[in-house]
Amino acid sequence: MDSLWPLIHAERNALCRDLAGLPDGRWATPSLCAGLSVREVLAHLTAAASLNPVQWMAGVIRCRFDFDKQVAMRLAEHLGATPAETLARFRSVLASTVSPPLPRIAILGETVVHGEDIRRPLGLRRPYPPEVLTQVAGYYQQSDMVVVAKSRVAGLRLAATDGPFAAGTGPLVEGPTLALIMAMTGRPAYLDELAGDGVGLLRERS
Repeated sequence: MDSLWPLIHAERNALCRDLAGLPDGRWATPSLCAGLSVREVLAHLTAAASLNPVQWMAGVIRCRFDFDKQVAMRLAEHLGATPAETLARFRSVLASTVSPPLPRIAILGETVVHGEDIRRPLGLRRPYPPEVLTQVAGYYQQSDMVVVAKSRVAGLRLAATDGPFAAGTGPLVEGPTLALIMAMTGRPAYLDELAGDGVGLLRERS
């Protein structure tokens, strides 16, 4: 799984490039993460790349196993005083191999999904490498770790129209791999890019 680090680093670098020069006023744009601005989501990514398992567990204990409180606490620690500082802090962890106790594929998935949480509201688009999206889609289809995804698509047949990803049985949901990933992870903004008899059920679960 260490072979995933170059992919994670590439996605971080791409996001950093996309956000370079973003006007200060746009950093307050609401992200696809409810209640968080695009700036706050970027700080969350910085926090995730800054915490080793011991630090992560110490924070969990400090927050009395309230995981949402732990996320909010770490986000605040890495936000910085200005958008420029937020971006600089993210830039400092681009090549980090530090992470909470999660599989590497989960880190890659978080980087892609939160990258879209930021890009989509800003009108930014990234041509993701197909192999990255295929691996991330396969992971989320089988996992409820960090974010509920497997349960959301249970009983549905997923099929990418732009790559090899296909999984599950039941009513069909098909479309671009990225849209499938984002819909699996509860981002309804991408549902209009999908087609098939299973889309209605997936919409109900979002």
